[in-house]
Amino acid sequence: MKRIEGTVPDLLPVLARGKHKSPRSGACFMEFASHLSGEAWSDHPACTHPVLASLARMVNDCTSDGARSRLMTLIPSVIGLRGDDQRVRLVVALRAATAGLPVVSADHQRALAVGILNCQRHLSRATESTTIDVSGQVRDAFDRSPQTERWAREFMGSVGSWSRTRFTDRTAESIIRISVQGIAEACISDTDERLYYLLAAAIDDCTRVLGTPKGEPVSMPEPLAPEAARRALRV
Repeated sequence: MKRIEGTVPDLLPVLARGKHKSPRSGACFMEFASHLSGEAWSDHPACTHPVLASLARMVNDCTSDGARSRLMTLIPSVIGLRGDDQRVRLVVALRAATAGLPVVSADHQRALAVGILNCQRHLSRATESTTIDVSGQVRDAFDRSPQTERWAREFMGSVGSWSRTRFTDRTAESIIRISVQGIAEACISDTDERLYYLLAAAIDDCTRVLGTPKGEPVSMPEPLAPEAARRALRV
């Protein structure tokens, strides 16, 4: 693959849970992104919208050790996805909530169902000129949990003034946390697949809102083989 000067590390970090001091001790998804983008080593780099970065960190930490390396293919796609469009936090939170609703526990389902309706309402009121149609995404999620939808609509109707409060990055991150952790704890056999496709879909959503990042794309170098990675971490 073509290497971009200054963006490809001499030593490829190994994806692992949590925060790391340097590439030699491993990297979470966003630390790897900071390294590829040429920024200072950080799990909160400026190259990615903070809400999308929060989702990436949570997916990284909740994915199993055996499947985490697959996430590396998504890292170049988040570099340059940043901007002030208020819809970003909404589409990422909505994607997480609709992905988690069918499989999380009953208590978490109610929280996510309210989150879905809240995201949908705020998206319909967004001031940006381009309207985002999420009706199909919302309908598909609620078709899998109709009783929860009824409860959530009744709840939202009883607290109408609350639903008009500001939707902040913190609000979005709360929804994301409930969803990702709920998927990770669910009694299902395809947890890693669901987490991977959640992050991939959220990246696509953000690209539709923000546009494809300008500049030459960052290429993902070939990862180290398992034994080479273990040796690198022992250095």
